[in-house]
This record gives sequence, C-alpha cells and structure tokens, in this order.
Amino acid sequence: MTALMSTFPPDASGQVTLANWRTGPFNRWAFHHVREIVASADIANDPDDVWDLPHTPVDFGALHIGGLDRAPIGIDEFLTQTDTDGIVVLHRGRIVFERYCNGMTAASPHILMSVSKSVLGLAAGILGAEGTLDVAALITAYVPEVAATAYAGATVRDLLDMRAGVLFDEDYLVTSGPIVDYRKATNWNPLGPGDTLTDLRSFFTTLTQSDGDHGQRFHYVSPNTDLLAWVIERASGKRYADILSESLFKPMGAERSGYITVDRLGAPRAAGGLCMTTRDLARLGQLLVQDGRRGGNQVIPENWISDICANGDRPAWDKGDFAADFPGMPIAYRSKWYVLNDASPILFGIGIHGQNLYVDRANQVVIAKFSSRAAPVETGPERLSLAAAGAIRDYLLSVS
Repeated sequence: MTALMSTFPPDASGQVTLANWRTGPFNRWAFHHVREIVASADIANDPDDVWDLPHTPVDFGALHIGGLDRAPIGIDEFLTQTDTDGIVVLHRGRIVFERYCNGMTAASPHILMSVSKSVLGLAAGILGAEGTLDVAALITAYVPEVAATAYAGATVRDLLDMRAGVLFDEDYLVTSGPIVDYRKATNWNPLGPGDTLTDLRSFFTTLTQSDGDHGQRFHYVSPNTDLLAWVIERASGKRYADILSESLFKPMGAERSGYITVDRLGAPRAAGGLCMTTRDLARLGQLLVQDGRRGGNQVIPENWISDICANGDRPAWDKGDFAADFPGMPIAYRSKWYVLNDASPILFGIGIHGQNLYVDRANQVVIAKFSSRAAPVETGPERLSLAAAGAIRDYLLSVS
C-alpha cells in the first residue's frame, strides 16, 4: 500500500474517503484531517490569550507498565501497543512528556470521538451556572420535537448521566440498523444506493422504543449527547460550536482553534465529532485540576466539578452497559465523565479507537492521549491505557 494521501490525486490504495476514514490504516491520517472528509464548524480560540504550559521534561526511561501480556513494558512500547498519535502529560501544570506519531504534530487537531461527550458535560455545567440551562427540566421543555419518541419524560440530567431509557444498540461493528442510520444522518457514512437524504434531528424521531424507565441503569447511547447539544442550542439561542468557543476554548486559553463535525443542516455531532489539539485537551484537563479556574477566571463552576467527582451512581453503573469491561473497578458516571474512585480518584473520558483524557486532581497529573487503533473497541488496550495512567502518575510522584 502506498503512503496515505501522499500524492494528488492519491493512489486508490492510499485514498482516504468517507467510506473508510474510521478503519485502519486509513484512520491514521483521517483522525487528524477530519475536516477534509466531513463538514465541520469552527470553534475559535483567542490567539492573543493563550495559556502558557511550561516545559519541564521528565525522563521516563525507568517507567514500567504492565503490558497486554502482563510483562512490564516501557513508555515507547506502551505508545506502540496502543497505536498512539499524540500524547501530552502534565504534572503541576507543566508539560513533562509529549510525543507525536503518524504524521501528527502539536498543531494538529485530532478527533476526540466520545471524549467529545465529556467536553459537552463541562459546557452544560457552565450554562447551568449561568441560569441558561436547567438540568432538572424535561428534555421536551426545550425540544418538543421529541415528545412522541422514547425520550418523552426524560430529563436533561438523564441525558447527562446516560440514564435515558431509550432502545439503541451501540454496536460499532454492525453494517446495518439504527447505528448505521445514525452515522448516515450525522454525515459520517456515505449514503447507499436508494438512500434518501437524512439529518441528525430527524433521526431522533425514529427512536420510539423504550428499554426501561428513565433514571435507572447506565445505558450508553451516543445520540443522547447529540440531543443534549440540541437542548443546549435551544436554551442558549446559540450554535453549539460558538458555545464551546465562548465558554471553553477562549477562556481556557486554547492554543489553536478546534472544530466539530456537522450534518448537512449544521447539527453538531457532539457525541464524537469534536477535534482539538493534544495540548488543548491537556489544558482542559488542567482546568479540572485547578477547580475550574484559570488565573482569576472561574471557567468551569467548581461545584459542578465536585458534583462529577462525588455524585455518580455506582449501582446504576454496576447494572449498566460497561461494568463487565472494568470488572471489580469502583467506577461511576456523572455528567459525561467516568470517575474511578480509587485511592487517588481519576476523572476520565474515553473515545473509541483509543482517545483518552485522564485527570488526577489530587496529584495534579493530566494525560491527554490520541490514538488510531484499528478496532473501535478493544478492552485490552483500554485497560492498558488506564493502568498506564496510574503508573505514570506514580512514577511522577516518585521522581518529583
């Protein structure tokens, strides 16, 4: 196979298209060139107010991580085993480790996949503190268009905590059915022969079947987050991309603009289409370390962060979709964030194909990591990445 997108026109074997951009090896190029494949909306930063992250490199040569076969591996092998595109590690607000692969650079926005959901969770908290969004309200108070769907009776909080009783199978490997229709509606898959034009907001009207009461078990449904973005747009009267710019990217001092994929009518793929640089994702994590503050500016409400840390429902998690993937681990889910309530709690976001943001607030460690794993879900690499986050944290504490 020739190099991906290396000539014009690219050789057919190296051509990245809407049909193959999320499959290996094409995703190694696509994941940091998404706006060349899918329509997008810009998320502006303020280039005159960039949050400086000092560099204080740490030698990770003596770091040992339990690998996929349990044998200890070093940092380089860990990055290889998890198909890393970019990683930034912060300790006490300083960059102590940074690496890029597969043609990515520090200036390259990379797709977050479902870490996008965690970003929306922070935006919702900001709008709630402003009085713009009522998280206890019914979804239909903002979006009456879904009154005849399975979302009737669900609250904004149900969407935030993935506890809406909506029938939807989040199987990334199927080739037909609702999840494929969802991808076509969001402009992530090409239309097939005989398909009619669709869009994200009309897709919600097809989700009419319930799989249980609202507010019960953790049930992972990506369209919940896209619907929540619609709620946020209705509540604020602003485009979601502009909300992220004004409430997060500019006040947190993002170094580069970001962008988010949109459907043919401009609806954002808030569940997975956000793209930003690795350093800016790390800055977002650092905001959580600093209780939502940057300098004298309270960007994210401190009580919203405290609520994420303390009020995830463990029984709902234990009865939910992902408990078997993390056996015995004390995890809860709140406002689009996973919380590992270990000796030193870790907040984290996860995206398919290996996107991660880990935040240990107590020890001031942030790990922002982008990958282009071939398979969307691989339990081994995901557990390895979570184990590595703890190992990196412990190593930094031992050498500081």
